[in-house]
Amino acid sequence: MTRFRLLTYRAETGPRAGIAVGERFADAQAATGQPAHATVLGLLEQWDAALPQLRDAAAAIEAGRISAEPLAGAVLLPPVHFPGTIYCAGANYTDHVARMAQMLGVPPEPDPHEAGLNPWHFIKPSRCAVGPDATVSVQSDKLDWEAELALVIGRTARHVSLADALGHVAGYLVANDLSARDLISRPQVAVGSPFKFDWIGQKCFDGSCPLGPWIVPAEEIPDPQSLRIRLWVNDALRQDSSTARMIFTAAEQISYLSTRLTLHPGDVILTGTPMGVGAETGEFLRPGDVTRVEIEGIGSLSTTIGSTA
Repeated sequence: MTRFRLLTYRAETGPRAGIAVGERFADAQAATGQPAHATVLGLLEQWDAALPQLRDAAAAIEAGRISAEPLAGAVLLPPVHFPGTIYCAGANYTDHVARMAQMLGVPPEPDPHEAGLNPWHFIKPSRCAVGPDATVSVQSDKLDWEAELALVIGRTARHVSLADALGHVAGYLVANDLSARDLISRPQVAVGSPFKFDWIGQKCFDGSCPLGPWIVPAEEIPDPQSLRIRLWVNDALRQDSSTARMIFTAAEQISYLSTRLTLHPGDVILTGTPMGVGAETGEFLRPGDVTRVEIEGIGSLSTTIGSTA
């Protein structure tokens, strides 16, 4: 079976879905002949029917029966342009939680499973997503990086079991949950107030969710809990871990979220970040810095930090 990746590229007419095979890609609608395949969201909304058509198109691209363009010349946008809802898991890697506890001088927390806790998520607006090689500018003196494995929902999920959860995933991609740590709290509000925290300021600014470079179909990632995940800042390695260190697995997150609301095709879930973020050392991003996230079997995602917005 021909391996392929699903992407969104900038065409003269606007964002278009593309199928990449090796170092070349073709327009998805042109390759399959299906009008709904003009966008990745359109593909995801009919994923069960679209997947075999994408496989056939990929094989035709590989065999030279469908013309394709060099991938290096494409301008890539967020693979889902734009996601339905972006759900982000917090405190979900054992190494990161242990390092933060050490930094704060508090005892390590027990396994949340043993304490009867569930996964914890917040939401980013879909329009904060940017694609590979984007430049992100924000007024923050403590702009942090967070390498994350992201998954894309391809089948509607509501009250799904743990065993069935991954069957609702269309594919996986790379994410960087950029965070403005100095904007997390409201200085005029008393400590202990439930209104102290400013999640929009910290997590939801323009460009705060780089995604890409493409979606790797779920069938090509047999175990999302055994992938090496790394992040560099200006070629200095800052995060180097494995998705095996997640506290709540991707399947657990899908299953739990589906008890709270319906997950729809095109929704994206960021599954948490491992040890090595800037908040652990007090080192943060500055204008001109370049972050690069790489996840085994998926790809690499670079982001440049621009001047203060």
